[in-house]
Amino acid sequence: MSEAQIPRADAVCEGGDLDCGSGLLLIIREAFEPLAHGGVLEIRSSEISVKEDLPAWCRMVGHTLLAALPMEKRSTSYFVRKSGDDPALGQDLQSAADFRWQVRAGAGGGGLTRVFARNHSFEVGQPASFDTADAAPSALEVLLGALAADLVAGLRWRASRLGIEFAQIELSLSARDADPRVFLGLVPPLARGLSQVEGRMYVQSEADPTLLQECWRDTLSRSLIARTLQAGTQLALELKCMP
Repeated sequence: MSEAQIPRADAVCEGGDLDCGSGLLLIIREAFEPLAHGGVLEIRSSEISVKEDLPAWCRMVGHTLLAALPMEKRSTSYFVRKSGDDPALGQDLQSAADFRWQVRAGAGGGGLTRVFARNHSFEVGQPASFDTADAAPSALEVLLGALAADLVAGLRWRASRLGIEFAQIELSLSARDADPRVFLGLVPPLARGLSQVEGRMYVQSEADPTLLQECWRDTLSRSLIARTLQAGTQLALELKCMP
């Protein structure tokens, strides 16, 4: 397709590396909302699964996929023409806001607990363990792992929307209990659990460090797990840009 044949977009939606099943369609639908019928939305995405999922969604709702053009840094621009209004958008946005996360857990073998979440299951060890080798991570380690995964994925997605790529990204976390003897029943319960969670996110990228720090601050402010822990725990988390 020549440059003259590229559709003119009335608005742009930056999807980054988010896939359709993780909220991208809600972002796209909201970006379509202010456009008039026949308006064109350019959707920029670096997630490979969008190549199959977005056309299928367009066929289902009646929008017209005009073009899919490869861009720089493994990104693709999808030009979609709006066919009509989306009366269910408000209700679906509210349903997302009201979504209830659920897991169930039952006793497993060898003192382990098996946790079920949607179509996934995993084993968790004791609430806290001081041993160096266990059959499964402790509940406390699972909590820290969830925080780490949330922050790494959140930073990657926000950076991807700006076209930022990482040569390396890794988060190291450590936690300190207010008093480990509380769990063992050796001292009375305290008002809080973890007294502090410290961490450093190491990233290697050609992007401007100032822009990376802005992405990091946005990631921390929007992390549901970090905001939940901040209510009772001191979080000391920083971003370290490596050359």
